Parts: sequence; structure tokens; C-alpha cells
Amino acid sequence: MKRAADGQPGCGMVVGANRGIGLALVEGLLAAGDDSNVIAVHRPSAGLDQLYALADRFGERLRLRSLDFTSEESLKDFVRYLQEQEGGIDLTIHAAGMLHQNDVQPEKTFKQCRASHLLRLFEVNSIYPLMVAQALLSAQPRKQAFTFAALSAMVGSIGDNRLGGWYGYRASKSALNQFIKTLSIECNSKFPRAAIVAIHPGTTDTDLSRPFQRNVRPGKLYTPQQTASRILDVVRQMDENQSGQFLNWNGRQIPW
Repeated sequence: MKRAADGQPGCGMVVGANRGIGLALVEGLLAAGDDSNVIAVHRPSAGLDQLYALADRFGERLRLRSLDFTSEESLKDFVRYLQEQEGGIDLTIHAAGMLHQNDVQPEKTFKQCRASHLLRLFEVNSIYPLMVAQALLSAQPRKQAFTFAALSAMVGSIGDNRLGGWYGYRASKSALNQFIKTLSIECNSKFPRAAIVAIHPGTTDTDLSRPFQRNVRPGKLYTPQQTASRILDVVRQMDENQSGQFLNWNGRQIPW
């Protein structure tokens, strides 16, 4: 990450930072060697043992911050917290998402769709990332160069949908993509140096994908560390000219 104009270290933020890709992104940012600070955002009920272990290694460079998306007061407190960060946030990656949880499972047919399950998927995969972006933009200096990247999914591409199924997850990621595209258009004038993008991380060996890995082709299942490294390679090269794109982990554009 770049340094602020006053020479102070930059600041990155990862949402969904306590496990999986998010945790690997936090570690990747801290290990970059540029002494930047990292804000690790997590749910209030999240297990934090691995983040505490990183804090022991990297000290005050890592700041833990809880956020309850269901609480308006928590979101307001989050905005105030971001406003206190001198120099703003250089890079934000929203890495939290949901594919399955308890009785919420990917649907093989329309007959399996349930309104409550669909609403939960849209809440986590579409609405929460937009709320983080809203909080961030409420606190960012208008002329600052920064990147906001939300982890989407290839199956959210309408143009690439050849297999069907997974109604809720596909649609919630498509909605996220629409939010990202719309936000990027508004930011063209309000935050002209911002890059607002969606990124497909590739199939990664995490709790999210683990029940569905038997169909993954050999060599196409990646560790969280591999995925985080590739995402960081992409976002570190971002500028406002890439804003509004849906990108694969290798930087290539994916059809909406």
C-alpha cells in the first residue's frame, strides 16, 4: 500500500477477517514489509484466536474492529471509527460471504428455493458489502486514491451461467455485482480517484467451498494463502481506470 501524503504508513481494511480468505488477506497485507496498518473487521461473535496470533506477531499494526451489520448503531459507530483514521483507508477488501449455513444450502432446482433462505443470502452477499462501502465513503477524503474490492463469484455472472442451479447464491452475487457497478458510476464524480471493483477469487479451500470440492478439477483448488496473494497482486495495480469492473483472480474481466 502507498503512503499518505504526510509520509505516514498507509492503511488497509479487510472485512470478514477472522478466517478463510479474509484471514489470509490480513496476513498478506501485514507481511508485505511496507509497515502499513491493517484493520481486521469481524462479527462480534466471531472466533478471534488466529487474529490474536497475528496481533502477537505484528503488534499495533493490526487493529481489530467488530461490526454488527444488523445494528444501525454499530454501523454508525463504524463510520465514526473510519473518520478517525488519519489519511483515510487506501485499500478495503470485503471478503465475507455465505454459500451455506445450517439449513441454507445451494438449490439444485427451483423447488428447493425458500424465501427466508434467499433473503439471508442477499443480506450477507449483497447488502452487507454495500453497507461497508457506504460507511467507507462517508469517511473517505474526496480526492484520495483508494480501492474498494468486494469478493464476488464467477457463478454470479449472468453471461457465464451455463449450468443453472444455486439460485440464491448466483442471484445474490449478481446483485452484488450490480451494486459495485452502480457505485463505481457514482464515484466517478464524487470520488474520482477511487477504484470500485468485484473480484472472483477462484475456488479456495475454505469452509465455504469444502462440501462441494469433489467436483473441482485437479489443480483448481487453491489455498487461502494462494488466493490472497493473487487478489493482492490484482488490487495493488488498481487505479480509477479499472473502476467498475468484474475481475477474475488473474485480473481478466468476467462478463456481467
